[in-house]
Order: sequence, then structure tokens, then C-alpha cells
Amino acid sequence: MSNVKIHRISMHDTEIDLFEGQYPVENGVTYNTTVLENDETVLVDTVDARMKDAWLAELLRTLDGRRPDALVISHMEPDHSGSLVAVCALYPDMKLVGNAKTFAMMDQFTAETPVANPRVTVKDGDTFTFGDASLRFIFAPMVHWPEVMLCYLPETKTLFAADAFGRFGSADPADPWTDEGRRYYTNIVGKYGQQVKAVLAKAKGIEIETVCPLHGPDLSGEALGRVLGLYEKWASYTPEDNGTLVAYAGFHGHTREAAELMAKTLMALGNEVTLIDLARTNKSYAVAAAFRHKHMVLASTTYDAAYMPAMEQFLIAIKAKNLQGRTVGLIENGTWAPMAGKHMRAVLETMKEMEILPDVVTLRSAMTAKNREEIAHLAEALVR
Repeated sequence: MSNVKIHRISMHDTEIDLFEGQYPVENGVTYNTTVLENDETVLVDTVDARMKDAWLAELLRTLDGRRPDALVISHMEPDHSGSLVAVCALYPDMKLVGNAKTFAMMDQFTAETPVANPRVTVKDGDTFTFGDASLRFIFAPMVHWPEVMLCYLPETKTLFAADAFGRFGSADPADPWTDEGRRYYTNIVGKYGQQVKAVLAKAKGIEIETVCPLHGPDLSGEALGRVLGLYEKWASYTPEDNGTLVAYAGFHGHTREAAELMAKTLMALGNEVTLIDLARTNKSYAVAAAFRHKHMVLASTTYDAAYMPAMEQFLIAIKAKNLQGRTVGLIENGTWAPMAGKHMRAVLETMKEMEILPDVVTLRSAMTAKNREEIAHLAEALVR
């Protein structure tokens, strides 16, 4: 039996405001790396350059005088490879383990600071032996970059999962996982459902007790089972519940009033509702809610003979993330020429299996008694 030991190093970046330059992270984000200690010592990934000095200090403490024999690069995105040059400078004899695409990307990122460490190029299914233990590589192209690979340590039944199964926020397993895990998945990986399903199918062929992602807490037991179930839903674009996202964008409050009435009416019918002002809420939250719920109601004031820019950005986002199989109701507003419904429908019709309810609620400036009745009927149609 192997004596391999796993040391996880998690750096919590609480000063970052936008992850990947676009997703707010009020509770920061973690960058996780691993030290595998055996007769030989293997590192798995590095961290963002923002945390380089603190990480190197923690790495040296963890190594306790040992010199790493190899560094596995599971993902070349800079939040995981940003300290690669620095650690290679410390250990110039350390082998770098990656695939052909890994090293092509590495040479691009390090063009002005070339890395001369010896390289070991692996293929899908290959193993890398260190001491009496071994890592098996499971390629995961487009989850969410083309070079991504997971690695499995059979001696401990541990899967090092690259960017899969991560979340925003801390690595504390006591912190709620689902909301920030959903927002992370839907916005970063959401487009690649087929590729995620392929990786999940590979994972079913191995016995996994613990998953170690590059962001957020390690997962095992009941928590792991729950997250795997969510990934199955998200990868197949299956809603988690029968609720409704009511997302709106407007000028002077009348479209908001209609959206709020819709939300109130749906809740009175026993439907779970997420109400989002697209102009004041980062679209990542709306994308996550659209993946979560079965239904959407989109409400927009007409703007430049189309719809509000915030609604346009949301529609672009859910189309880009390949959202499909939802039922959608539309509310439009326009003082002289209501056009938002027509343009929202045009985008939705380019998406897969979207059922767009035929009756659009049209406000002409402010709500009327007739509009209130139409909203009630639309709510009932959605719930049915």
C-alpha cells in the first residue's frame, strides 16, 4: 500500500473584485494547489501571480526542505499558472508534466521569460509514476480550455479536477456551495455541456472518494454526491426546479412595476421566483438563475427600436452559454412603438427548444387594468 500523502495549499484572494475581469466575487476566490509527498514529491498546479509570494512561502513550509521532482500543469489559465515561472526558477531540475497543448500555451505565456525545465508530455489515459504511486490523466478539453486535464490518484481515490467542481468564495466546506458553485459553472463552463457530460461519463468509470478542485473546497461524501447531481443537470441544461426568473430592464419604473407584479402573482400561485433588475445586477447572477429555473419572464422597455442594452447583454449571455429547453413569457413597454417583444423573441427563437408563449403583454407607458389581467393570465400559463 502506498504511503503517499496529500497536502492541499489554498490561497484565498479577498482583494480581487472581478474574476476573469467580469464576475463580481464579493467573498473573493481561492486558488488551490497540491503537494503529493511520497518517495518523490509532485506539485499539482501553481497560483495566480497576485498570490505568488504568499503561496511560495506556504509551499516552502509544506515542502519542509524537500525538492519537488515534478509539477503537473492541469490548466494553463493564468490564475493557476501565474506563479509557474517563479517556482521553476527555484527548482530548475523539476520536471513539468503536461500535454502538447499545455506546453504550446506555456510557451506563449512565458515568451519573454522562457522556462527551461525538462518536460514530460502525456496523452489521455497515460500515467505518471512517482515513488510507489501514480497519477492517471483524464483529458477534459473545453472544460473550459482545450488543454485541461484532470488527474486521478488511485491510491487514495482522489480526483484533482482542474477547474471542474469549483466555486467562487472560500475553500471552507462549511460555506454554502450551491449558489456560488452554480454561478461559477454556468458563467464559466456553461457553454460546454456536451464536453462536461463526456468528462462525467469518464469519471463514472473510476472510484472517487474525494474531488479536489482548483477553486473552492474539496468535496467528498454527501457533498460530492450532491454536486455531481447538479453537474449532471447543468451539463444537460435540465432545470433544477419549476421556478421562474423574472428579469427586467426599463427606464422610469413602469416596466419594473410590471415585472414586480408578475413576480408577486407567480409567488401567489406557489411558484418560486428570482426577480432581477438587469441594469443593476451583474448578468452572471441572472445567467445562473436562468440555468436554475424552468421558466423565464423577460420584461424590457423599447430602446432604439429594439430593447434595453441590459436586456441585450443578458440575451447574448444566455445564448452564448447554450441555455435551452426553457419556457419564456414576454413583457414589453413602449410609449409610441413597442418593439422589445419582437426583438427578444427573435433572439430566443435562435436558441434550442425554447418555448415562447404567444401572448406578449404590451404596456404603452404605464400599466392599465387590462395589463394587470394579462400578467395574471401569463403567470397562470407559465405555472401550467
